[in-house]
Amino acid sequence: MTRIPEKDRDILEQAMYLPMLLTILERDRNIFDKGQFKLKGPYLQLIEETINAVQRDLKEVKSAMRKGQMRVEQVARDEAFTMFLFIYKGFEEQHNYFNPRIRNKVQELLELYLYKRLN
Repeated sequence: MTRIPEKDRDILEQAMYLPMLLTILERDRNIFDKGQFKLKGPYLQLIEETINAVQRDLKEVKSAMRKGQMRVEQVARDEAFTMFLFIYKGFEEQHNYFNPRIRNKVQELLELYLYKRLN
């Protein structure tokens, strides 16, 4: 049984997912920058704007975590699962996440930030 309220657990999970999303976007930016595209400017601009939006949201998440006395740390990883340690107001909880679930959630966030947020 978790002691962390759902709202705060969502914040902790955002602190897990958003840095992963930033890593993917930065890799993609490098691929577009080095790629053989005739008009790479629009792609790079879209990725830059998306990176900025993710960074703004990550800043808000980190601020909420400071105020709520929360931290998240990756503890272990294997082929199937990644374990995170959630520290919430002095309490520690370990949570295992199925790696395909993490990938799917990051993909959902990528779709949200790339084009669904613009609608």
